[in-house]
Order: sequence, then structure tokens, then C-alpha cells
Amino acid sequence: MVTHPFAMAITTGTVADEDMRRYLEQDFQFVDSFTALLGAAVAAADTFEARVPYGTFLGQVATTEEKTYFHRALDELGGRTDAPTEPVTAAFRQLMDDVRASQDYLLIAAVLCVAEWCYLGWASRATEPLPENFVHREWIDLHEGAEFRAWVAFLRGELDRLGAALPAEGGDERRQQVLGVFRRAVELERAFFDMAAGQTR
Repeated sequence: MVTHPFAMAITTGTVADEDMRRYLEQDFQFVDSFTALLGAAVAAADTFEARVPYGTFLGQVATTEEKTYFHRALDELGGRTDAPTEPVTAAFRQLMDDVRASQDYLLIAAVLCVAEWCYLGWASRATEPLPENFVHREWIDLHEGAEFRAWVAFLRGELDRLGAALPAEGGDERRQQVLGVFRRAVELERAFFDMAAGQTR
């Protein structure tokens, strides 16, 4: 996933405008569900210490930086925020909504971890100088850097902590449930980038 050709093309600024427009139009469709999922994480987290990073990220990034970026980038590319939703976008959004509605903190953390870790994975492969076009450069910056790395490290740590706390007896079924959600999220991430590149799977 982190070396997907489309993701690597973002890091070099070589994605065609039409493809980048289609990708960002669809990615914008996640903003509401993703924001709601972060809110669910705040509510479902089992400790105050865990709630704080979710609340911080929700306030500082999901509702300000990313939303501002989307409007500027789509305006630059001639895109729209109300583009028709692609099937893979709808499927991933449904997964987010289902996990949110479950109020199951471990499943919420699993989906968030996949979404954010995958993006850090490809964005961290970008090398200087970054693309001159702000559409590519700022998208990389939003998913790289010390703060985003700390955020992903927190999510990974929560997944590890919660997983380690599962009971030995009866824990295998729960682990398989979480692993199934994790794998489904990875599958959808891959399919989403395939869609952006104009491929079908």
C-alpha cells in the first residue's frame, strides 16, 4: 500500500491533474465520516489519556487544516466537493460509519490506525525537494512531520495496548474480529488508490 504507484506519484508531483482531482474529490467524501469516527474515539476510549490525542487531532486537523486544504486544492484543479461517490468510497465510508456506531473502541482504533498509518507510510517516502505545486506538497505535509508521526505512533500504541489486554480465554475470537476489520480497511485503502489511478480490482 505505501508503495502504490499512485501514492509514489503524489510524492514526486507527477500525478496528472485529472487523476489528482478525482482522488481528492473522493477523499473529501470521507471528511464527515472520519470526523465522526474521531468523535466516537473520544467517547469510546477507555482512559482520559487516550481521549486527549483524539480530541486534539479532531480540533486541529480534521476540522481546519484538511478541510481548508481540500477547498483550495479542488478549486485549483476545477474539482467539486459534491462529486458522485465511487463504490469504493462508499464502502470505506460505510466501514467507518459501522465501526463508529458500534462504539467499540478497539475496532475504532483499528480503522483509524490503518487510515493514518498508510498515509504516513507513503508520505514519509517523499524526498526533498518536495513538489512545487501546493496541491501535492501540502498533501504530503499534512501526512508527514513530527506531529503526524506522533499521532500515528499513538494509534499504533493504542492498538498494541488494547490487543495485549485481550483475555487468553476467549480472546482469539475477538482478535480475529479486530484483524478482520483491520484487513478490510487495508483492502479498501488499496482499492481506493487503484480507483484514483483509474484501475479496477
